[in-house]
Amino acid sequence: MGQTDQDISASMVNMNKQVTIAGFYMDETEITNNEYRQFMNAIRQDSIDVLGEEYVMTELYPDTTVWVRDFTYHMGDPLMEYYYTHPAFDDYPVVGVDWFAAKYFCNWRTKNKNAANAEAGLAPTPNFRLPSEAEWEYAARGGRDLATYPWGGPYLRNSKGCMLANFKPGRGDYASDGYAYTSPVGAFFPNDFGLYDMSGNVAEWCDDAYMEASVPVVWDMNPTNPDDNEPRKVVRGGSWKDIAYFLETGTRNFEYQDSARSYIGFRTAMIQIGMGTNGSLE
Repeated sequence: MGQTDQDISASMVNMNKQVTIAGFYMDETEITNNEYRQFMNAIRQDSIDVLGEEYVMTELYPDTTVWVRDFTYHMGDPLMEYYYTHPAFDDYPVVGVDWFAAKYFCNWRTKNKNAANAEAGLAPTPNFRLPSEAEWEYAARGGRDLATYPWGGPYLRNSKGCMLANFKPGRGDYASDGYAYTSPVGAFFPNDFGLYDMSGNVAEWCDDAYMEASVPVVWDMNPTNPDDNEPRKVVRGGSWKDIAYFLETGTRNFEYQDSARSYIGFRTAMIQIGMGTNGSLE
């Protein structure tokens, strides 16, 4: 894992390193507004008395004001009002969710799935969780070593001139890929693992704490960096408002764990039981 192109910021935070990743599953797409609303409806119906309405509405409910607060002199009011709640945005990735809320969603999803399994007489599934940074990068590359982007090549358009992700291709130009803001999940081609939007659309929370020196520090087998004392958490993949550099599979970035943004969402992962290894990543 590591940088696949020039380190244009000379950050030196992602030198190349070969690691091994054990088998895991990952969502094909980012968690959508519709999926997150199912979670919120269940929490408000079953857990509001235990958690308290203030906690649910301030910590778990998406912060819709991010569409106004994230950008100066930007008319984000329509998105603030409709993006999360309106069915027209059902298949768009949920945003305005911080790292803690994403983790809580994973816990709820595990309990909900295993309750259904118990009713059907099935064995419980492993826990849903946020992917580690190494797992995310392995998944993003789609089996292609040192791939600059999830589709493999170094270019952002296909042979017909169509954009391959939802991002900001030029100064002031957000709509050349077909979408001024986010796009419905799965609107662009998947990578070779069948995963959509690993670059662009919304950036994604990872489970790891961010550390500049993590590459030489973490182990080379299933590397991860859990640190509850570090408020910065890894964010990967770039978003609809980012330039191409942030879409590269080797670009590292972070956000503070209690910060919700209009350009950060998440997807979940779980370990694979039985088979031992996916393979190595270099």
